[in-house]
Amino acid sequence: MKNVLITLLFVFGFTLVLNAQQEHQYTQWMYNKLGYNPAYAGSSFNPCITGLYRNQWLGLEGSPETQALSFDMPLSNDRVGVGVNLYRNAVGITDLISLDGAYAYRFQLGNGYLGLGVQASLRYWSQDYSDPRLSSTVPIGQDQAIQSGEVNKYVPDFGAGLYYNTERFYFGVSVPRFLNNKIDFDDTDVKIGKETQHAFLMAGYKLKLKENLDLLPQLLFKYAANAPFDVDLNLSVLIQDKYSAGLSYRLGGSSPDSIGESLDLLIGAQFTNNVFAGVSWDFTLSEIKDFNDGTLEIALRYCFEQSEGEEFQNPRFF
Repeated sequence: MKNVLITLLFVFGFTLVLNAQQEHQYTQWMYNKLGYNPAYAGSSFNPCITGLYRNQWLGLEGSPETQALSFDMPLSNDRVGVGVNLYRNAVGITDLISLDGAYAYRFQLGNGYLGLGVQASLRYWSQDYSDPRLSSTVPIGQDQAIQSGEVNKYVPDFGAGLYYNTERFYFGVSVPRFLNNKIDFDDTDVKIGKETQHAFLMAGYKLKLKENLDLLPQLLFKYAANAPFDVDLNLSVLIQDKYSAGLSYRLGGSSPDSIGESLDLLIGAQFTNNVFAGVSWDFTLSEIKDFNDGTLEIALRYCFEQSEGEEFQNPRFF
């Protein structure tokens, strides 16, 4: 059974024409909005750098592992934001390294700011068909979708989004990549594997319960054509504007009868004005739960103070 699961991850998930979720996912997405929406760039009013590590389905050989690094900052009296995303996602024999550059123009609207953003990206796909784990399960040379040795390619793309936020509310919608690039490695003109467009919608609200205690409902909708509809629902409490704890539920799943993909526990702390750290643990709900021990994710963020005389604004959520 283990070999069957590995084979499915290696081959069918990455080389056949399947319209499924291809983009990376994070449980702590609320701390890395730039990874989903270029219009977020500069919205925190401070230069911030965020690092994130995710090890999905611990104990399952070849399971997804992600490292991400993002940076964004405001320019031109906070009317312009620029940002960079760099991440690596590895699963099975596949490695994906992506570099995104984001630009956002922001203007005041009502009690908040609306940002309109664009993004350009370059992605590096590679697969290692010499991996010994494939030797007994994959028919090398018998299928044009299955190559031999190590293969790689570069794929350019572009996307756009909008992001609106006030002190207590945010809303964003984005399509980070517009092109349906060919991502298989055969030499024919036939698209065996291709990228598909993904759309994201995020929203959150900060509800004051009493002094030093806030309730934070947040959600992230994820959509790809001809793929199951997916959503992350999060409910957290914020204590003294420093400490957060909450639960998330990820819809998804691997079959129509699934009760969901995961139930997630999140905790975080703002140790100083500059430093935030968060950790989450996903309890798998889908059919693959019997073959893994859960998912670990760690987030770290450092925000630089602006020049002397300018107020420091902490971008924990909004």
